Amino acid sequence: MLELRKFEQKDEALLVSYLNDQDLMYFLSARIPQPYTYESANWWINTGSKIGVVYAIINDGVLVGSLGAIPGEFEKQRTAEIGYWVARSYWGKGLASAALNKFTHLLFENTHFIRLYASVIEGNLASARVLEKCGYKLDAVLEKAIYKNDVIFNELHYSKIRT
Repeated sequence: MLELRKFEQKDEALLVSYLNDQDLMYFLSARIPQPYTYESANWWINTGSKIGVVYAIINDGVLVGSLGAIPGEFEKQRTAEIGYWVARSYWGKGLASAALNKFTHLLFENTHFIRLYASVIEGNLASARVLEKCGYKLDAVLEKAIYKNDVIFNELHYSKIRT
């Protein structure tokens, strides 16, 4: 059974294990420190996960990933940027789509957000599929907008509007 909950101290070891997986980290934000240490996980659980709206993705009682929404500011205060990841051992099981659907509904029902958006590095086909399955639309392709792993990538912008 899939659920969303706040991060807890008991999640520390799995966070360290998951976020040191280079296959997972290839498309994730460079904001996530590498190597990912217990100190990093402790900061995330006690401080970082309190910024915006952030949840742990739990499947059958086990932490399998994370998703969050960072609110925009000023004239973009009704918009939030979302991000998510699922540990590699859980890829291909529909968990990211199920979690994102649940999270999107939660945000639209319980916040003032009217627009959610996500940025995807071109080539991350799985993440693009997750967004499309959840009703997010491709808004734009920003050419050569991301530099990561010594490569320049296009950035795909997806969004979903509350109806």
